[in-house]
Amino acid sequence: MKLNRNSITYAAVFTFVVCILFVVILAIANQVTLSRVEANKKLESQLAVLKAFGLADASTPAGEIDSKYRQFITEKAVDQATAYFATIDGQPFVAIKLTMPGLWGPITAVLATDPKGTVVRGFEIVDQQETPGLGGRISEPWFSAQFKGKQTLPDGTIAFVQGSGKGNFDPANGTVDAITGASRTSDFVSALVNRELALARQIGGTL
Repeated sequence: MKLNRNSITYAAVFTFVVCILFVVILAIANQVTLSRVEANKKLESQLAVLKAFGLADASTPAGEIDSKYRQFITEKAVDQATAYFATIDGQPFVAIKLTMPGLWGPITAVLATDPKGTVVRGFEIVDQQETPGLGGRISEPWFSAQFKGKQTLPDGTIAFVQGSGKGNFDPANGTVDAITGASRTSDFVSALVNRELALARQIGGTL
């Protein structure tokens, strides 16, 4: 029996077959690339940790990231976060990778500091889902750069304020520029940063 190509039945069968075909193709592509995707995610996470410690930067070759990570970094799961430890120039440092809520989804970041949590060594956003051009600017290099060497306030926190929007690079004032036009995202990142500092002090006290 020949199907009428103008019939609803033909259209429904054709659409069903095409959909199944695309689902199968996507499933196969997902399985083929799964290991590569996971490997890339691992390298991105390792690079963020190394950058927070000041042991790597954006120019570090991908081939060196894993070996450098294994050489310098040890890690430990703690209190719904991951703690990282490194000894640099004979001094111990601790970093915390933590995921907390953002405006549109979770934000994951790594913050490295001295064991007493008094000076931030580095801060890196690992993953975020904030609005591009607004809250998404937390992933821009200038935002992370302003944390490097930043001394905490007497209460052990870093304050977020609306400043120039280009970064606050005074290491002694305990303050960073919030993202202009994205106060909610800035509030979420502030909570994340200061929670990481609190955890770093808690863990650093055991070193």
